[in-house]
Amino acid sequence: MYIILSLIDIITYLLFIFAITYYLATTLQWYNYSFIRILTKHHKAIWHIYYCIVPIVLYATLSLCYHGILFYGYFYTIYLPILFIWHHNLDKKLVWTARIKRLFAIILCLSMLSKYLLIVMAIDTSYRQVYLILPLIFGFLCAHLCEKILFQYYAKLAYNKLQTLKNLKIVAITGSYGKTSTKNFIAQILQQKFNVYATPRSVNTYKGLVADINQNINDTHEIYVAEAGARQIGDIKEIATLLQHHYAVIGKIGHAHIEYFKNIELTTQTKFEMLYSSRLLQAFVQKENIYPKDIPQQFATNMQKIIPYPPILKDIESTLDKTSFSMQLDSVFVPFTCNILGRFNIDNIAVAIMLAKTLGMETHVLQKAVQQLQPIPHRLQRINTPHKIIIDDSFNGNLEGMSEAIRLASLHDGRKVIVTPGLVEHDEKSNIALAQQIDKVFALVIITGALNAQILDTHITTPQKIILKDKSKLEQILAETGQANDLVLFANDAPNYI
Repeated sequence: MYIILSLIDIITYLLFIFAITYYLATTLQWYNYSFIRILTKHHKAIWHIYYCIVPIVLYATLSLCYHGILFYGYFYTIYLPILFIWHHNLDKKLVWTARIKRLFAIILCLSMLSKYLLIVMAIDTSYRQVYLILPLIFGFLCAHLCEKILFQYYAKLAYNKLQTLKNLKIVAITGSYGKTSTKNFIAQILQQKFNVYATPRSVNTYKGLVADINQNINDTHEIYVAEAGARQIGDIKEIATLLQHHYAVIGKIGHAHIEYFKNIELTTQTKFEMLYSSRLLQAFVQKENIYPKDIPQQFATNMQKIIPYPPILKDIESTLDKTSFSMQLDSVFVPFTCNILGRFNIDNIAVAIMLAKTLGMETHVLQKAVQQLQPIPHRLQRINTPHKIIIDDSFNGNLEGMSEAIRLASLHDGRKVIVTPGLVEHDEKSNIALAQQIDKVFALVIITGALNAQILDTHITTPQKIILKDKSKLEQILAETGQANDLVLFANDAPNYI
């Protein structure tokens, strides 16, 4: 019996450590492996109590009673089932990267060593539970130190790689909105003449770019188009120091991620760190941006390399079917047409044209390239079905972009439905403005998630409203409420941990 109880104790302990590690690793991955961010920025911090703090406290207390039987009962009948349900309902699950595998390996090795030493050394029972929690703490610390050493090595490799590729021209893009769309438009247009590689999806952090450069850039590439995101001052500078790019695009700067930057001045200062490149030839800056006051002396000359965009535009048409405009190039107005939706995308396309022109592409080639531009998935992407029109704008999370999506939806003759969590990482004022626009256009509003539910519910008064805290029921709700000839706009999509 003693052997059986000991075996159950060992298995339960290792499963317990694995479960706690799984929860912590998942939340860390969401917040770029920053414990500070999961403690201060997590929108559902109460999860930490349910899935981490309470289990650890109960392990430290209940496992001392009745040979641990009370804890076994809690662990197998309550904690593991609710953790499994939590995992099952996540729309952004843990990705088993090499880093995550190393973390689990380190913690499980330390846990087994701890259990072995406890049995062999017969440590006093009054300290054994605290002793057995230590592998979690030291495991995360060791893994963090290991990753830091490895990353410094990989970052140096990436920097050296870019420095040795003398024929590679690097384009770096930042801004509060439209970075991914601009990156894709630039890449699609330049592909007509050059061998272009662009960062995949929304990879835009320093760590993500280091991995991307090491894994994917090679000496056949002529243009590297990189997106640069930021959560705090210094983030763009770090990326600029790595890339040492030749061309920069600083898109429109606004109140996105305001909870991180606190004010627009810090946001602007951070975005203009894109000028911190010793190889910079030109910087295209959205002309509505206000310039920062302080640029380090060593990069002050780069301010002279700024070209405002877009140039003079006329004959602008932006509908549910197409976008067209004429743009001044070399003192001549040149017409462009494409099936990309959204008035704001004209600015993104315009800067792509300006950059391509700078790199030697001819006007007639540019017209053809723009005409062939493909919509970016989940960014004002029109999808026609037999009974309705779907506008998938689920990757757009700023007020300007969502306002344009609402304007386009208003052009539809039939009933209009919007599915949205509101604006994430924006202030209350922006969500109220969004609610007022929604109120004027839509017959049915489906509010997903609890983050902005109260604000939107209060300020949306005219249409029918459904507040949906569990997105797994969305498909059912749409099927039950849908009508023929509906236009359904998916405006922003926040993962359910937000």
